[in-house]
Amino acid sequence: MTSGADIDAIWRIESARVIASVARITRDVGLAEDLAQDAVVAALETWPRDGVPPNPGAWLTQTAKHRAIDVLRSSSALQDRYALLARSMAGEGVADPSPLDVADDVLRLVFTCCHPVLPREARVALTLRMLGGLKTPEIARAFLVSEPTVGQRISRAKRTLADAGVSFEAPGTDALDERLGAVLEVVYLIFNEGYAATAGDDWMRPALMEEALRLGRVLAALAPGEPEVHGLVALLELQASRARARVDASGAPVLLEDQDRSRWDRLLITRGLAALERARASGRPPGPYELQAQIAAWHARAATPGETEWVRIAALYEALIALVDSPVVELNRAVALGRAFGPETGLAAVDGLVATGELERYHLLHAVRGDLLVALGRSGEARAEFERAASLTSNERERVLLLGRAEAA
Repeated sequence: MTSGADIDAIWRIESARVIASVARITRDVGLAEDLAQDAVVAALETWPRDGVPPNPGAWLTQTAKHRAIDVLRSSSALQDRYALLARSMAGEGVADPSPLDVADDVLRLVFTCCHPVLPREARVALTLRMLGGLKTPEIARAFLVSEPTVGQRISRAKRTLADAGVSFEAPGTDALDERLGAVLEVVYLIFNEGYAATAGDDWMRPALMEEALRLGRVLAALAPGEPEVHGLVALLELQASRARARVDASGAPVLLEDQDRSRWDRLLITRGLAALERARASGRPPGPYELQAQIAAWHARAATPGETEWVRIAALYEALIALVDSPVVELNRAVALGRAFGPETGLAAVDGLVATGELERYHLLHAVRGDLLVALGRSGEARAEFERAASLTSNERERVLLLGRAEAA
């Protein structure tokens, strides 16, 4: 007996291919998604009675295309598209389309969802909806915003793409670097929200991490010649390898220095290091994601905290700063300097950031400064920094952790 949960699981896997295949004909991502959702409704009505077809993705695609015919028939302005769709379906059964066609269509969908004309929040929501198959309530829960807010973001994104005349195609060579950067940023943002939730009661949101990993692996298969894609995948695999060790039995956070490294996922580490080698094999200078993956790799190679190659990591942060002008990267460099050359050096770097005022309301600035002050024996100052950090975080688990560190100081 086929259940709604079974159909949801199939949709999660097949959504990108179905929407992309229909969008190739309709040239309208919003319309393609609506038609694909209609096909899911048809599956909910049919599959529990008749069983899941041998090729559920092709069944959904075919059903969505038939519904597209009905829509396009009703508009004289779309007769050319209707003719094209009809020709594409002539004699077509429910066999898989060419793998190359599917890859091209999904790649076009990725670039459309992450088009620069859309604001960042809209890109994230649309990507999770179109490529991840997540429903509006799931996206809302993941980012702790209301369902109407997510729904409005998605609707507005579709409307913006249509109004701007964004074509359903991958960018040309000249625009590829700019557009690829936007795509990678969206996947990275999704992962980071799963890895360290900005708000709420959970330290991590594993479903978002898994979704970002899946999207990253899809991108690597679609764009195998792009080293930064492999760099991002390497970074995500290596970071995700620590997930089991980052919380204790009660769900409370466990910091890197205190983690049981035997719980790190060796398979993910192996996959991450392999992806990093693919990025390096291009022979191009490393980009930001590859450099961050190299940093993560040095952590993954260290069997104990004392074996971490902090001098190498500090040098990699120097290289990263040359590419990315970010005070957060500067803060991470300060941590590495403190570990490599002593807490006085790290504190001097942090105090330089404090003087700029850029990160005054960033809780991790105060947490890092507290760490360094503890190492220097300045407990009273450290306690004040941890309390300040706790007051600035929106994550309840992190707030409890920081208050505990203040008390210990």
